[in-house]
Amino acid sequence: MAVGNNIERLGDALAKAEVVVVGAGAGMSTSAGFTYAGERFERLFGDFIERYGFTDMYTAGFHAFETLEEQWAFWSRFIWCNRYEDAPKDTYAKLLGLICDKDFFVITTNVDHQFQKAGFPKDRLFYTQGDYGLWQCSTPCHKKTYDNYETVKRMVAEQRDMRVPSELVPYCPVCGEPMRMNLRADSTFVEDAGWHAAAERYTAFLRETTRKRVLYLELGVGGNTPGIIKYPFWQLTAANPLATYACVNYGDAVAPQEILPQSILINGDIDAVLGELLEVQHG
Repeated sequence: MAVGNNIERLGDALAKAEVVVVGAGAGMSTSAGFTYAGERFERLFGDFIERYGFTDMYTAGFHAFETLEEQWAFWSRFIWCNRYEDAPKDTYAKLLGLICDKDFFVITTNVDHQFQKAGFPKDRLFYTQGDYGLWQCSTPCHKKTYDNYETVKRMVAEQRDMRVPSELVPYCPVCGEPMRMNLRADSTFVEDAGWHAAAERYTAFLRETTRKRVLYLELGVGGNTPGIIKYPFWQLTAANPLATYACVNYGDAVAPQEILPQSILINGDIDAVLGELLEVQHG
């Protein structure tokens, strides 16, 4: 079926939905302009590329820097451009404009805080994989996270020759070990009180809406962690004959045979699709 027809179908499903559950992955932020390679990476990290031969932000994040001063020079710049600066496109605002009048909830594996920056209410968001704006103990010796805005701002402004001043290197206030990003990479990821509260709200929302006319709207979710959004959305759709599963994913819009009659699959750019949906919605 043509993409245009599927956009019309999705617009119709959105209009009829009593509830919208959004599942957003990395493709959502990529579509919004948060690209990790190419011109943006070269412009922001040219010195690191020249010294270390980095090819993109993602793989560079795994580099074992020799000193914490070098590590935080890279990571502070990474955090600033992907968390505190605005996205180049208004993709997240487009989505909010489409669903703001609906009963909705968002689950996302993204860690760049763009939903809240676009105006989504915090109590309707569940960030499962962490937040670039938070630090935690690297051990971790306790289950608490720490806002990093002020220190990161100084790190970006005061770094020289790809090193931050030693006094800005963050250490755990409890045990004295180095701090690290609050990102789910292994078993040391801290799920703090806010994480657990969001998880409970999301679970309760799903439980209360499974028998309603639900639109499960998956945006840019890849195959790295399908058990968080993709597989649950498929299972929830299969269990509810009133539900619709919609997937917008550039090059990877698929659904299992069992729910194809309830599915709308759009292989396209998320920002462009959301823009077309707004045009459909506004007649």
